[in-house]
Amino acid sequence: MSETAPRAQEWVAGARRRIAALEPARPPVEGVLRRMVGLTLEAEGCRAPLGARCTIEDGQAGVEAEVVGFAGDRLYLMPTGDLHGVMPSARVIPQQVGAQARVGEELLGRVVDGGGQPIDGGGPLQARDHAPLIAEPVNPLERAPINAPLDVGVRSINALFTIGRGQRMGLFAGSGVGKSVLLGMMTRYTTADIVVVGLIGERGREVREFISDILGRQGLARAVVVAAPADTSPLMRLHGAMRATSIAEYFRDQGYNVLLLMDSLTRYAQAQREIGLAIGEPPTTKGYPPSVFALLPRLVERAGNGPEGGGSITAFYTVLVEGDDPQEPVADAARAVLDGHLVLSRRLADAGLYPAIDVEASISRAMTGVAEERQLKAAQRFRELYTAYRQNEDLISVGAYQRGSDPLVDQAIAYQPRLRAFLQQDVSEAVDFEESRASLLRLIGEGDS
Repeated sequence: MSETAPRAQEWVAGARRRIAALEPARPPVEGVLRRMVGLTLEAEGCRAPLGARCTIEDGQAGVEAEVVGFAGDRLYLMPTGDLHGVMPSARVIPQQVGAQARVGEELLGRVVDGGGQPIDGGGPLQARDHAPLIAEPVNPLERAPINAPLDVGVRSINALFTIGRGQRMGLFAGSGVGKSVLLGMMTRYTTADIVVVGLIGERGREVREFISDILGRQGLARAVVVAAPADTSPLMRLHGAMRATSIAEYFRDQGYNVLLLMDSLTRYAQAQREIGLAIGEPPTTKGYPPSVFALLPRLVERAGNGPEGGGSITAFYTVLVEGDDPQEPVADAARAVLDGHLVLSRRLADAGLYPAIDVEASISRAMTGVAEERQLKAAQRFRELYTAYRQNEDLISVGAYQRGSDPLVDQAIAYQPRLRAFLQQDVSEAVDFEESRASLLRLIGEGDS
């Protein structure tokens, strides 16, 4: 891009101003470690603002921690790593600069942990620019409108739930219904310039499998992966999600169209729940403290379009539906702040239909602004026929439905094999936006002619 260098210089200058604004106005004061309860450390005599980083030293160990709360003259700290070797009365030394993320094109093709350290064996990171993990909110009136589609390479999503550049979507799924495979397909086949993947709270085995088997070399070449597995501290999991978002913001501000895949928003919420409960925050909804529901929109709202003529962050946040209950607290809160959601059905997965997208339960709220009228009508007709068959499926399967009883159901029965074939797509198959749209129009047109 011809304007990348000036934009980069402007962005770096702005990032430095934001980092400087986060530095404490008064000099920090050292303290001592007085107590450890669970994962929480209590420091006395220490002066540092919320969110400040501190180093805990006692001559044998040096552990980083972050200020997550205070009571009177005591600070509550949450460590970022293992506390092995830390002794009582250890020194607590506040640092001058808050948590930052290294950003830059040097990150492409790399895998880093929640603290920004490379874990892919590719040597040290060469990126020199930094951005704060907690960015300033974007003025909603300065955002460009969502008016152009983003090709994700999946036929059913492109045609029936068209995604706009800058849209924030939820991917609601239980365990074992093809969520990671669908994310990998979008990573490899999307037309977005850059992909940023945040693997938050996943099992270590799944991180390796996603990068090597699902993402592959083709997908990793233009991607940045931030991995904070389940065995890391809750603070590191929070930082992993924030770091992935900060990296995506950097590329958006350079004018790139970014696809941000966050797996999962639920693990992010659970990490904040662990921190909130550890410092004494009262649980409210099914064990989740109020801070969880305050942090979710702050993270999600960082994605989206930049100013007119700039880049965009199109984001997919996976939400783990515990017990396949779509009304559980995190799922309910996510629906309220996202621009639509795709629901993966266990029933469809068990029947061998992949990707197992439940057409009835899914919606894209930005589709009307990015798809043309013919496609919108065809998608509506598809849903009408699909729903008519699903509502009468039991009667049809046992032979209790009499043809001619309902013209719509008769049409749905005739369409059903083609509807099912349209929704199925092999993991190695890429279907671009125009082909997806044409297939939908051809399918509906042939049946209605």
